[in-house]
Amino acid sequence: MISVDVENISKYFGNYKALDDISLHVEKGSVFGLLGPNGAGKTTLIRILMQIYAPDGGSVWIDGKKLSPEHTQLMGYLPEERGLYKKMTVGEQALFFAQLKGMSRNEAEKELKKWFEKFDILSWWDRKVEELSKGMAQKVQFIITVVHKPRLIVFDEPFSGFDPINVELLKNEILTLKEHATIIFSTHDMNSVEELCDEIALINRSKIILSGRVRAIKEQFKANLYAISFSYEGNPQELMPKGIEIRKLGDNDSYWDCVVYAPEDVLVKQLLSNILQQGKLISFKEVLPTFHAIFVSKVTGIPINEIVSYEKN
Repeated sequence: MISVDVENISKYFGNYKALDDISLHVEKGSVFGLLGPNGAGKTTLIRILMQIYAPDGGSVWIDGKKLSPEHTQLMGYLPEERGLYKKMTVGEQALFFAQLKGMSRNEAEKELKKWFEKFDILSWWDRKVEELSKGMAQKVQFIITVVHKPRLIVFDEPFSGFDPINVELLKNEILTLKEHATIIFSTHDMNSVEELCDEIALINRSKIILSGRVRAIKEQFKANLYAISFSYEGNPQELMPKGIEIRKLGDNDSYWDCVVYAPEDVLVKQLLSNILQQGKLISFKEVLPTFHAIFVSKVTGIPINEIVSYEKN
């Protein structure tokens, strides 16, 4: 495992500023998510980490040492634009890339076949790459990325093009890889952010507009929304203290499954007291925002409670 420090990175393409004074820290053994809309600068930052681009300002440090070509062998990189040589056999291509990362042919073949068996594609070892489906080709590229046991793994949209079953397969492998590697990945799949990431940085228009630990960010964006289920024969609005808004889910006139907006704790306590005295409380929980809601709110400026309430409906 290795740590990564990005310090005041800027990058221009002509007059266009792709990255504007970007700084972040990735802890050893963590899964770090790079989020942002298309064109925000995520892939540019990844390419700087992988030394494909040089920054116009700032620096990158790997375990306290300035990023240099010697770090390449410690890294695995799965780019968003996948690329395999179509006329080569799958096995020969995988061996070729593994040896580029310093593995001997015997060691590479042994490790690759373990991975191919795990991903249920060993029977394709001697087939041409051009015969692979898109999903199978992406499995091969994932294996090529991790087979040399890199200490830093960078994934750019790793779930793109995968069906739900294979997405789950990759998520499980990423969690396993975390045991010996630091992982950075860019994704638009907000569910995977909540499932996998320890920390995130949200980039928009070349700047970081939000960063931190996943749980802390969800707490920070609490929307004062609560999901409540209760039974009551009358009009539920009679139970609502002044200042509480209610949105009903479902059509049962005596069973109320709803989302309420309660901007003050005292209102929540009063509401629960009213329900317990006059009806029957079935369930109650605070609704924390999803990362999808946080993402949309930060990028568009729409209030978080409006997005979360809409999602619940």
